[in-house]
Amino acid sequence: MEKRKPTYPINKLIVERWSPRAMSGEPMTDDELMPLFEAARWAPSSYNGQPWRFIYGRRDTSHWDKLFELLVEGNKEWVVDASVLVLVISRNLFTHNGKPCQTHSFDTGSAWENLALEGASRGLVVHGMQGFDYKEAKEVFELPDHFTVEAMIAIGKKGKKETLSESLQKIEAPSNRLPLSQIVFEGNFKE
Repeated sequence: MEKRKPTYPINKLIVERWSPRAMSGEPMTDDELMPLFEAARWAPSSYNGQPWRFIYGRRDTSHWDKLFELLVEGNKEWVVDASVLVLVISRNLFTHNGKPCQTHSFDTGSAWENLALEGASRGLVVHGMQGFDYKEAKEVFELPDHFTVEAMIAIGKKGKKETLSESLQKIEAPSNRLPLSQIVFEGNFKE
């Protein structure tokens, strides 16, 4: 597997975190799972609003089934071996004044990253997804209008690449990133 190389030295946990699909299907205890949510809890947010919320279901439960059925078929193929599915939502109004919070998704992304890094530091698979029915998720979980469906996460213990389909085995490797010159601009935007 080709090693990722940052342009500048940064924490190796950030560089080594990636989103594998191969999981073992083993159950996870609260002692294994809850530290990931604890890490998310400490993310920064505008006005300390903490707009992120997580609805989770463990495999072999009715909670899992509700989440699993929202997935597109391509994700169901590999998610079937995850231990936990998590729906990520955010409150799009401030709690302190009821006004729109423009950074609810941004802040929730910070919480997701904390969760992903904590999972990676513990040797777990933490894979974020957009391949599911957002509208149906809002209906199934009876979310009020002041909550936005953001993403879904599959969490599990590492499995063997060989358990994946041939097509998924071909892409089961860390991906690279765009160079800084394409994402960072001093003074003016360039496309």
